[in-house]
This record gives sequence, C-alpha cells and structure tokens, in this order.
Amino acid sequence: MDRSNLKRLGLLGVMAVGVSILPIDVAWAGNNHIRWDIPSVDFATTPLTLSPGGHSSAIANDGTSITLTGSGTFRANSGNSQNVTGGGTWETFAEDGVTMTGSGTYQVSRFVSFVLAPAPSPSIPFIDNICSDCVLHSGLAVLRIAYSDGSDGVLFVSCNVPGEGTPGSVFEGITVSKDFIDYWNRHNPVSGVDGNRTAIHILQ
Repeated sequence: MDRSNLKRLGLLGVMAVGVSILPIDVAWAGNNHIRWDIPSVDFATTPLTLSPGGHSSAIANDGTSITLTGSGTFRANSGNSQNVTGGGTWETFAEDGVTMTGSGTYQVSRFVSFVLAPAPSPSIPFIDNICSDCVLHSGLAVLRIAYSDGSDGVLFVSCNVPGEGTPGSVFEGITVSKDFIDYWNRHNPVSGVDGNRTAIHILQ
C-alpha cells in the first residue's frame, strides 16, 4: 500500500441515513457482521427511503473522477479475504465530468480495517429497504478491491449518520484508489439530491 493510502487509513468518514440508529460504543465492533452500501435515497417519500442501487463519486488531483456503485459484507476484525463479499461497477471521467474514459466492474478482494464512529442520538426515522433487522451506524470501512481491467485499489467507505453525536471530522461518501491514481477528494452530497451517500449496517 502506498504512502497516500496509509495516511488515509486514519481518516473517518461518510454521512448515511437509516431506520434504526442506536448509540453503540466505538470499541463494540468486535467480529460483527457488517454490510456496506452505496445507497439510493428517495427524498420524495415521508419519511425518506433508503434503498440499494445508488452511486458515489470521488475526484483525483487533476480533476478527473471516478463513480462507483456497489455493496458488500465483511467481518469487522477479520483480515481473511474469504470473509468479504461484494463489489459493483466503476466509471472514470475526464476533467469535464462528462467524457467517459473507462468502465467496468470491481470486486472486493480483502478486508483491511473497520472502525465504528460515535453514533447520533436520538434516532432518525427512515424507511430502510436495505436491511430490516440491523443497526445503521457511523463508521469507516477500508477494503482492497480488484477492477475488471486488471488494476487494483483501496476503497474507503465512510458513513456519518445525521444527527448529534458523530463528529464533523467524519465525512460522507467514498474515496478510492485505482493503481497509481488516488481519487482522494470525495464528492459532497447535496441536501435533497440523491447520490454520494453511504450506509453501514451492523447485521443482527
């Protein structure tokens, strides 16, 4: 892993939405079964609806960008590649954000680390179409991924559940590397607009 990726291991991030949000101690992660998603959020429903199938983007130093879809699971303290599942699609874009320069799929190849962040209180009501028997929680997941074009990378899935309790240093979204390119600057989610969000669920 290169130096930029090692530095990023210390980051916390992502804002998420969910039905069940409980205050869980950061050290509680243990060997729990965790699901991560790049979700879609429907702001037209009351309450809001969280579903699979969203997209999130990150930007490289020169303004080029990458957009991912995806989801997966892992065990919170296991470095064994057999304990990870998931993947999704990727698309890269030129600096104009319109011209596509590559596309394909990716698979999660290995668990790197996972840390729970302080969760907000009180609970925030949402319709959760991703997981009915689980707890949505702020945290940071770091995963090795393999792209369909033969390149490798590291995916950071950072989740900041809305509400008081999770520090503002925890960002909402993803950052990801692809071979020697580090898409280190996440796209900010826009209030009321779908996209650039993440969800981390502790499965029961």
